[in-house]
Amino acid sequence: MSSFLDFMVDNSDQIWLLLKQHIVLSASGTALGLAVAFPMAILAALMPRLGQGFSAAANIAQTIPSFAVLGLAIPLLGIGFAPALLALSLRALLPIYLNAHVALQGLDPALREAAKGIGMTRWQSLVMVELPLSLPATIGGLRTAAVESVGIATLAAFIGGGGLGDLILQGIALRDTDRLLAGAIPAAGLAICVELSLARVQRALTTVMAVGRP
Repeated sequence: MSSFLDFMVDNSDQIWLLLKQHIVLSASGTALGLAVAFPMAILAALMPRLGQGFSAAANIAQTIPSFAVLGLAIPLLGIGFAPALLALSLRALLPIYLNAHVALQGLDPALREAAKGIGMTRWQSLVMVELPLSLPATIGGLRTAAVESVGIATLAAFIGGGGLGDLILQGIALRDTDRLLAGAIPAAGLAICVELSLARVQRALTTVMAVGRP
């Protein structure tokens, strides 16, 4: 234990740098996944047939192992940050899209009829009524995607993408347990922090929406 703490202290600058790289990579992949998946869920709500196609595509993307995506992206994007970002974004698509899509589909049809009854257009009903009510479930998908991104980002080290996976990979290659743990423990701690933070946001939104409902 003392040797591990000594390693952490002696290499604190490197660990901090890799932690920042890990956060940037995980957050960027999740944000890009959200930027693609959320509009897909909105389009699926407006056009159900298109939603079936989106669901199929998202499911197919999810079945491709992250490591395989990294390998397939190398001929197109080279090595480094870009292929790792692509893999993380693809992995983030399904949980965000499905949660938002299912939440929108599961809303009581009476809400849409009520919105229509007071003169709202379909778009106004979606933006002002349905999306706010589905927000807690969407945050649930974002929570799942963000935690997965933190874990998958450790694979980026295999293609020079940086992050805490560098230390894990070095630890395996050198059979250096202290070095391996110096990458694994901060990565696990980061995943726990992300999980707890987004779970708190989800609970708060759920409470707000429950209070706002008649």
